[in-house]
Amino acid sequence: MNNKFGKLYLIPTTLGMNEPLEVLPISVKKKVEELDFFIVENEKSARRFIKKIAPRKSQPALRLFVLDKFTTDFEAKSFIDPCFQGISVGLLSEAGVPAVADPGANLVMLAHVKKVPVVPLVGPSSIILAMMASGLNGQNFAFNGYLPIDNAERKKKIKMFEKRSKELQQSQIFIETPYRNNKLLDQFKATLTPSTQLCVAADLTLASEYIRTQTAEDWKKESPDLHKRPCIFIIHKF
Repeated sequence: MNNKFGKLYLIPTTLGMNEPLEVLPISVKKKVEELDFFIVENEKSARRFIKKIAPRKSQPALRLFVLDKFTTDFEAKSFIDPCFQGISVGLLSEAGVPAVADPGANLVMLAHVKKVPVVPLVGPSSIILAMMASGLNGQNFAFNGYLPIDNAERKKKIKMFEKRSKELQQSQIFIETPYRNNKLLDQFKATLTPSTQLCVAADLTLASEYIRTQTAEDWKKESPDLHKRPCIFIIHKF
């Protein structure tokens, strides 16, 4: 490995509007203070986070490369070019950790291909925090991302993942667009076998944090308002 290369640092952020050092170690603050080059999903929110965690850092000195749905593969590949001149770059998440249910995995792979050292920094992951708090199978679980929007297709997928959970004794993890959370919870209630366990974890690390695991049958007696709240859903059929 070329020791003259800069490194690609994977920099986590908060999961909400709490103070960064409530959930991030001092090592993240120090690294943000050191770096001037960042790959970000949204320039405005990235600058706001950097200013909050490193208020003395010069904003005009920042070089931000935007990685979003409009970024071409050709543009994205150039974002780690500073590493070849010995300059380290930070890949900054919008919320939680980079490259896990978050853009950037392709850039991390490119760094490996180009022999650029990759350094993950410690920070909150809603997926891992929800799994930790669920009481379900932390030894065997799978993150499945989003379920289909179409009701019939979603019902079919829920039954498929429930069957997989039973066969493999594997907890199944999902996320949803926050404004569809209530609808997804209702479909879990209507579709899952009554004895299947369902964990709902919303607003993790925030003052409004809500985490509950109970059977699908018991969920029919409870309807928390999850609208526009970042949320993780986990099912497990024993």
